[in-house]
Amino acid sequence: MVMENRAPGVDAPGTDSRHDAYAAFRVPMFRSYFFANLIAVLGMQMQTTAVGFDIYERTGSKLALGYTGLIQFLPSVVLALVAGQVADRVPRQWVLACGTSVVALAAAGLACVSFLELDYRLIFVCLLMIGTARAFVAPAKGSILPQLLPADKFSNAVTWNSSGFHLASVAGPAAGGLLIGWLKGVTWIYVIDVLAASYFVAVICTIRLPAVPPVRASTTALRELMAGFTFVGRNQIILGAMTLDMVAVLLGGATTLLPVYARDILEVGPAGLGWMRAAPAIGALVTAVLMAHRPPMSQAGRALLWSVAGFGVSTIVFGYSQNYVLSLVMLFLTGAFDNVSVVIRHTLVQTLTPNAIRGRVSAVNGLFIGVSNELGGFESGLVAHFFGTVISVVSGGLGTIATVILTAVFLPRLRDYGRLGSAEQITSGRPSDSPPQ
Repeated sequence: MVMENRAPGVDAPGTDSRHDAYAAFRVPMFRSYFFANLIAVLGMQMQTTAVGFDIYERTGSKLALGYTGLIQFLPSVVLALVAGQVADRVPRQWVLACGTSVVALAAAGLACVSFLELDYRLIFVCLLMIGTARAFVAPAKGSILPQLLPADKFSNAVTWNSSGFHLASVAGPAAGGLLIGWLKGVTWIYVIDVLAASYFVAVICTIRLPAVPPVRASTTALRELMAGFTFVGRNQIILGAMTLDMVAVLLGGATTLLPVYARDILEVGPAGLGWMRAAPAIGALVTAVLMAHRPPMSQAGRALLWSVAGFGVSTIVFGYSQNYVLSLVMLFLTGAFDNVSVVIRHTLVQTLTPNAIRGRVSAVNGLFIGVSNELGGFESGLVAHFFGTVISVVSGGLGTIATVILTAVFLPRLRDYGRLGSAEQITSGRPSDSPPQ
């Protein structure tokens, strides 16, 4: 991808030496949030590995693995409008604190179900609680970042925030898989997630955000609730980026089926499963660090399309692979390509959206993410159940490539989008190189 030799917020032309790769960390409020979120995501990733292993060990059902995604996705659909409105009207740090407290409570429930060897269906009850809490957490977390630091450091913060997520996603699954094998069970993994979520709540309660002007009421309550959907629908760039990412991961994601590959195809056990879950995050982490040390992309639209296409190709090769090393390499590449997509999409959503409706637009973005991740997990499990695991993964990769081609043809404004993440975009809520939508 082509990079620009100028950092955000720097007016005079310069070289890469002018770009401060650690600008966001010079803001204390962002530092506190970053490390607390890192710990919380670490616990979440360990728990996700444990849940997948626990469900498949108890049931041996691929369809049951798919249900773990569906049960967490449904609340985000039902509550999307309300959750976005709450994120715009209630202080976002308090939404995060309350929602994450519910996640900690649900993780404690999972620990009890495991320790007492209760009916495995109670796991789905706990996952429903987690999905409901995250329906509110997602728009608040997605819209709080621009309030933590100056606008000219936002693009750098997005990249490092992504790096933190993927660092935790590397350590979490790997540690989770190793601990499952070492401790002969998943109970302590759930306990660790309780502690991690509790730490995030403690830190987020100390953050004091700058005051946000009150939201101007729309003509009707329904119109106010629908403001996020209305804004996204009128902005071809944001809508295109969200849709491309959603359809690609919905079709091409293989994460839900990793327990099947680990036990039945590659035969590598729980430790191997942990590294397979960690491999995409390692690829994403490496890519995120490289991106943080480079100025913002000057051809973000094309970079987005090529990265999603690379994700599809890597998914196809992984689907066919029966070699553990090759599978790890392909999973590494899926994470590397996906991270480029994540950074571009998240930066576009936050920089092109006015602060007054960021919560509602983030709720829409969270709905798209939920469709791709959670509903995509259900789709993968369903197709694998009826047609086989390999067909499920490979057909998804082919569908991803088809989606990229259609997007490039029918959404030229996204395809031709230029420089990513300037301070002007954050201030005005629209692309600096495009007319208002």
